[in-house]
Amino acid sequence: MAATAKLAVARGGTPTTTTRRHRVSTALAVSSATPITVSLSGLQQHKQQEQAAAPSSTEAPPPAAGSSVRANKAMATPPPPPPPLACMWQELQGAGDDWRALVEPLHPLLRAEIVRYAELVAACYRTFDLDPRSKRYLNCKHGKQQMLQAAAAAGMHGAAGYAVTKYIYAAPAAVAFGRRRRSCSSKGRWIGYVAVASDGEAARLGRRDIVVSFRGTVTGSEWLANFMSTLAPARFDPADPRPDVRVESGFLSLYSSDDAFGKFTAGSCRNQVLSEISSLVAKHKGEEMSITLAGHSMGSSLALLLGYDLAELGLNSYPNRSSSTTTTIPITVYSFAGPRVGNLEFKNRCDELGVKVIRVVNVNDPVTKMPGVLFNEGARVLAGRYELPWSKACYVHVGVEVALDFFEAGDIAYAHDLQAYIDQLILIKCTDDDDVTVAVVGSDDDSIMDEEEGGGGVSGGRVVASVFESWRWQMAAIRAGEFMQALGI
Repeated sequence: MAATAKLAVARGGTPTTTTRRHRVSTALAVSSATPITVSLSGLQQHKQQEQAAAPSSTEAPPPAAGSSVRANKAMATPPPPPPPLACMWQELQGAGDDWRALVEPLHPLLRAEIVRYAELVAACYRTFDLDPRSKRYLNCKHGKQQMLQAAAAAGMHGAAGYAVTKYIYAAPAAVAFGRRRRSCSSKGRWIGYVAVASDGEAARLGRRDIVVSFRGTVTGSEWLANFMSTLAPARFDPADPRPDVRVESGFLSLYSSDDAFGKFTAGSCRNQVLSEISSLVAKHKGEEMSITLAGHSMGSSLALLLGYDLAELGLNSYPNRSSSTTTTIPITVYSFAGPRVGNLEFKNRCDELGVKVIRVVNVNDPVTKMPGVLFNEGARVLAGRYELPWSKACYVHVGVEVALDFFEAGDIAYAHDLQAYIDQLILIKCTDDDDVTVAVVGSDDDSIMDEEEGGGGVSGGRVVASVFESWRWQMAAIRAGEFMQALGI
């Protein structure tokens, strides 16, 4: 029903303009398996409905003699502002109906929260040291006290108001090459951090927020781990291992492998994070709390594994001394450009445990379609009734999806870039029309690649066609590899 959005970016030395079209989606019944497309037209319609409902001061008749001044003031009163964040933080964290009333159209407070957590993830990239000559190479440039301050000063304003309590290091245990295995556990790298809201931020948020933020893939061993796409049992709870709950083996290795030779720490990523969160929960027991896990790309997979792990072990709950009740801290995962992580049993168990997941994806981002390009949600059942033999090996997405639609001609990486995601989310707030003209500064070409339907843009169309042709062959190779893997070849 929706028209495909197209974005072509010009190259030039001076600011040029790009015509951008957002797709329009009809209202859908939201569930944990229902994609929700956020469109600018939805916001426009919502704004028009609010304006129609609000009284117009220009059309009001002049006051008659002896009329009530109070009535005139009531007619001129603007609509009340949205409720503050502290009053509805539980709904914004997915409590109750999984954001059903907030995603279509996208509520401004939810949009602001999504951007804020995206910036907390972007802080990982902003402070990651990629200089091979540095002593902190592939680690954070700053100490824990200065890390978020440096990120906030660099424009990641969502990083303000939190204090880092622990850095997280991780490395996959091994990567297989046929019969040979290469050990990677001796080179654990900085992959994220644990932070807690300050007193002032906690008052603004309405609760003490514990945040765990993970960056995406950077090192070679992490890239190799991403291609370990076989499903393996998670077995996080020794008392109830649940062998049917399976997750991608590469992500599991990165999350649970011990880093015995790390420069800054020892132990697995899992042990580091579970220990720190348990300490923070014990420290702030009795306060309103939330546990928010955020990540980009591979980091979103680690965030989801951590959310499931915490809930499965019950580390987000504690008994109340004053009564026989138990307090359960909500767990919310903000996933940006995240791939699939596990099978249907994994998804069902996350839903059963109450782990809330909101997935922000770009429909043109190939990473969000992997693993499981071939064996996914649509390949489990035939004709809606017959379960296929390979259904246990199919990957399934978890959570509610908020879909963006953008790309840049000639730059495939742009469709997966976290900053591009943030920019598009901000654009949703700042624009009112379906057709949006965006200024692109610092281009390399003076021509405008107009991909609007019925327009010229011949050269731009060739570039876009070339990009998608390249993607088509890559996806075909991935599908073939997954098919061979499912057959045991």
